[in-house]
Amino acid sequence: MVECKFYKGVILLKELSNLKAILHSKRANIFYLEMCRVLQKDGRVLYLSENKKEYQYWNIPIANTTCLLLGTGTSITQPAMRMLAQAGVLVGFVGSGGTPLLMANEIEWFTTQSEYRPTEYIQGWMSFWFDESKRLETAKRFQIARIKFIQKAWVKDRELKIEGFKIEELEKEFSLALENIENAYSVGKLLQLEADLTKKLYKYAAKKTNQLGFIREHAKAEDANGFLDHGNYLAYGLGATTLWVLGIPHGFAVMHGKTRRGALVFDVADLIKDALILPWAFVCAKEKQSEKEFRSQILQTFVEHKALDFIFDEVKKASMYYKDKKN
Repeated sequence: MVECKFYKGVILLKELSNLKAILHSKRANIFYLEMCRVLQKDGRVLYLSENKKEYQYWNIPIANTTCLLLGTGTSITQPAMRMLAQAGVLVGFVGSGGTPLLMANEIEWFTTQSEYRPTEYIQGWMSFWFDESKRLETAKRFQIARIKFIQKAWVKDRELKIEGFKIEELEKEFSLALENIENAYSVGKLLQLEADLTKKLYKYAAKKTNQLGFIREHAKAEDANGFLDHGNYLAYGLGATTLWVLGIPHGFAVMHGKTRRGALVFDVADLIKDALILPWAFVCAKEKQSEKEFRSQILQTFVEHKALDFIFDEVKKASMYYKDKKN
């Protein structure tokens, strides 16, 4: 299980030259820190917390970290940022509990400015992006992959089966959704189909967890709504990391609003949200779990179902689809 709040790292990194290259798709950790100071000491990145007038240092295993979320009451030093940048760790400032991610013109993701990221994926992406019909086709493939991942994850997840989530009970809805996706004539229609299926999944999850009458309301802390918001931001972190590593700017969306600078992050995060975030938001709400417990459950679920691997694979395939088709 991955613990992300005040996590006691066990990897001691004495020199930057000792860092072992771990692919981002294989990294295990997303950290959320609050009420502490992140700094560099003796060639390591640490966070310092104060407990009963005693200072305690804990290591952050930066070589095995995907992104670092800094919550309320945090600060970070310039040397620490330099080491995080060299290890390829995304850093973002967030609100209490890990949400919301403060983006747009306020505080956004800090991405390392490496000049040696791959160019093949952005070149592949841009080769089709200006063609509206190809953007629609790519969005359709994303939606099909999203549904197939739900089916695969729910069949595999033994704990969800215990909670009563049975994929065969939704086969009719999935079959209809797949048929409608193939026939969708615009991105607007595709967004409508996505929303319709998600509403059915909300209803199904609410029924299985005895939360009848559930209504999806954003920025509402009660019931499963708070966990859905929280979990979705974790998925956005995976999406942002994937796009950054592959060198694809967040603004070149294929489905969500073109006026939103980070819209492609939402497109990519949607690949896993309904499969992993949605059911566990309802299960954890039923069990009256804390935010920390929910977060640990989601991060463990990401690892179990290889969510980051899946996102990387789908974005790579989308980037190279038309180039490979020509060849």
